[in-house]
Amino acid sequence: MGRKGGEVLKALDGAKTQMYHFTAIVIAGMGFFTDTYDLFSISLITKLLGRIYYHVDGSKKTGTLPPNVAAAVNGVAFCGTLAGQLFFGWLGDKLGRKKIYGITLMLMMGCSLCSGLSFGHSAKGVMATLCFFRFWLGFGIGGDYPLSATIMSEYANKKTRGAFIAAVFAMQGFGILAGGIVALIVSSAFDHAFDAPPYEADPVGSTVSEADYVWRIVLMFGAFPALMTYYWRMKMPETARYTALVARNTRQAARDMSKVLHVDLVEEEDKEGEAVSSSSSSNPNSFGLFSREFARRHGLHLVGTTTTWFLLDIAYYSNNLFQKDIYSAIGWIPAAETMNAIHEVFVVARAQTLIALCGTVPGYWFTVAFIDRLGRFFIQLMGFVFMTIFMFALAIPYDHWRHKDNRIGFLIMYSLTMFFANFGPNATTFVVPAEIFPARLRSTCHGISAAAGKTGAIVGVFGFLYAAQSTDPKKTDAGYPPGGVR
Repeated sequence: MGRKGGEVLKALDGAKTQMYHFTAIVIAGMGFFTDTYDLFSISLITKLLGRIYYHVDGSKKTGTLPPNVAAAVNGVAFCGTLAGQLFFGWLGDKLGRKKIYGITLMLMMGCSLCSGLSFGHSAKGVMATLCFFRFWLGFGIGGDYPLSATIMSEYANKKTRGAFIAAVFAMQGFGILAGGIVALIVSSAFDHAFDAPPYEADPVGSTVSEADYVWRIVLMFGAFPALMTYYWRMKMPETARYTALVARNTRQAARDMSKVLHVDLVEEEDKEGEAVSSSSSSNPNSFGLFSREFARRHGLHLVGTTTTWFLLDIAYYSNNLFQKDIYSAIGWIPAAETMNAIHEVFVVARAQTLIALCGTVPGYWFTVAFIDRLGRFFIQLMGFVFMTIFMFALAIPYDHWRHKDNRIGFLIMYSLTMFFANFGPNATTFVVPAEIFPARLRSTCHGISAAAGKTGAIVGVFGFLYAAQSTDPKKTDAGYPPGGVR
C-alpha cells in the first residue's frame, strides 16, 4: 500500500473514543452474548432431559441421559464451534469481515429456534435432532469468534484497543447470567402453574408433561438477542484496515471511516492506481500462512495463542458445564429425588446464576478496566497462577470442603476460580490473537487459536462427564462407571 492508506490508519489509531466505538462493542458483543447463552444454557436443562426422556420405571433414582447421549448433547456444539472457527476464520480473510458477519448470526438464530423445536416420536429421535441443530448452532457460533474479535480490533484506536476487544468478550458473562435468569423465570412460572410432587413421593407424577416446554423455551430464547442486532450488523461498513491493507482500496476505506469518525479523510490514488490495485506479489509482506516467513515471524506467536487457549478451556468449560454436578457433590443442591423435575431446573439455575453474578461477570470487567494498564501478559499469567492455587486448595482437602459447615468456603473459592479465569486467560487468549497477527491473516489465525481452545473444551467436557461420577458403584448414574477425579 505504500504511502497510501496511511492517513486512514493513523486516523483510526489516534481516534478519540466516540459513539461508534461503543456501537461496535454492542453489535459485536451481542453476538458473544448469544454465543455463550447458547453454549451454556444446555447445562441448565440436561437433568430435565434425562427425567423426561430416560425415566426408568421402578428406579429409585431419577432418569439421566445415558453416557453417549450426554456426551453428544454437551459436546456436539463444541465440535460445530471448532469447525466454524476454522472455516469462517479463513473465509473472513478471503472475502472480508462484513460479508460473512451476517451469515453467522442468521445461522445462530435459525439453529437456536430449531433446537427448541427438536422433533421425534422417541427419546432417540428428539436427542438426534437436538444434536443435529446444536452442531450447526455451534458452527455459526464458531464464526463469531474470529470475526467479532477481528472487527473490534480493526475498528478500535491504539490506546484502548485491548479494553474494547475485552469488552466484546465480556458480553459472554452477561450471556451466562441471562441463561440462568431465563431458566429461573421459565421454571418458576411452570413450577407454580403445574404443581407436582417430588420424585421420591411419585416418580411418574414428578415430571409433568408440560416440563417438555421448559427446556425448549430456554433454548429458543437464544435467537432473540441475535435477531435484535442483525440490522445493525448489516449496516456496519467493512473495517478500514481490511479494505486498505487487504482489499487495497484506500479510497473506499477513507469513505467508510469518514462516516464513522465524522472527519474528512481523502485518499488519492497513485498515478498508476497502486493504492487500489497494487498486486500482492510485489508486496514483500505477502507471505502466506504456511510459508517459512510466517513461521519465522509469527510461528511462535501461533504456538503460544493455541496452547494457552487449549489448556485454559479444558478447565474452564468443564467447570462451567458441570457446575450442577459439583454443587450436588458438596451437597449445595439437594438430591434430585427430593424435587420434582421443573423445580430441579430452578435450583440448578439459581446456583449457577449466583456464581456467575459473584465471580464470572466481575472477572470479565476487571479485565476490561485493567488490560491496557497491566498488559496482556501480566493478566494472563496472574489468572493462570490464581486458578491453579484455588483449584489445588479445593482439590487437596476435598473431603474437608464437602462437610456441611464448609460449603460456603468451597463456594467462595470456586467463585474466585471463575473470577480469575475471566480476569485472566479466558479474556486474554481472545484478545491477543486479534492484535498480534497481520491483517490479511488475522481472522484465520484467530480462528485457529480459538479452535485449539474448543479442542480443549471437548477434552474437558468428555473427560469430566465420567470423572464427575461417584467412586461408589451404587451411587453412579445409570450406564456410567465409577469416577472420582476431584
